[in-house]
Amino acid sequence: MTTRRETIKLIGAATAASVMPGLACAGRTARRQHEFVFCLNTSTIRGQEPGLTGSVEIAGEAGYDAVELWVGEVQEYLERGNSLAELKRVIRSSGVKVAGAIGFAPWIVDDDEQRRKGFIQMEEEMNLMAELDCERIAAPPAGFHQRRDLDYRKAAERYGKLLDLGRKTGVMPHLELWGGSMSLYTLSQALYIAAETNDPDVRILADVYHLFRGGSGFNGLKLVRGSAIEMFHINDYPGDVPREEQTDAHRVYPGDGVAPIKEIMSELHEMGGVKVLSLELFNRDYWKQDALEVAETGLNKMKDLVEEVV
Repeated sequence: MTTRRETIKLIGAATAASVMPGLACAGRTARRQHEFVFCLNTSTIRGQEPGLTGSVEIAGEAGYDAVELWVGEVQEYLERGNSLAELKRVIRSSGVKVAGAIGFAPWIVDDDEQRRKGFIQMEEEMNLMAELDCERIAAPPAGFHQRRDLDYRKAAERYGKLLDLGRKTGVMPHLELWGGSMSLYTLSQALYIAAETNDPDVRILADVYHLFRGGSGFNGLKLVRGSAIEMFHINDYPGDVPREEQTDAHRVYPGDGVAPIKEIMSELHEMGGVKVLSLELFNRDYWKQDALEVAETGLNKMKDLVEEVV
């Protein structure tokens, strides 16, 4: 007898094939017309030190559709004498796709020379990730995160140029807000930059923890529709630590903290379009546990949340 979970999976898989064929061919957990793709950010199991290929293999074994890699770990893998061909083989055999990448190029800074180098770095990183069929890369306020005097109009102009690079390389930059930064830390700031850029390809990379940490709250998600948010970092946070004192290490599995996680999932569902849910944790207690068990636990918690809103 076919279970409800299996029925949803079959319906969603057909939808994903038409909406997002690159990730749909991973063929695991597609969801209805408003598609959810389950992704593992490798930071979640970084502490166990499985290595780049080990992380990819764990994601595949756990049942994820995709992985979100860190550019630095790919570069380190290659610097150790490994090849892109071998990495591609591991990715292919694991059954996952590379949904996104985390990088820290200083594209947003005021210093002309530093910004020029930042754009060169971003293009190099985009080209590297394009080799892995990755279509997204984070564009956080790296290099400006400890300053409070960001000119948001200038930021929009620079983000527009970054989007031009994305169209050139095939890897689109997603404007990422950091809740603990001093410049781009709220959803409203990201929305302003996105609107001011006036480009159809603008994308915002949001995160449960960062929306909380920066003081945005979550009602602002009601203002976002369609593909403006394509990738969303999923996690949760505890209620016994003051907001301003929380760090990345406080993140917990979605549903294990006090975030209005069901409401957040519902808003993402109502937006429409593909939503890549990337489990991004830095929890030291989880790093002491078996990596596969951590990956499976996170995936099961995400799936349970999705089933409540689709």
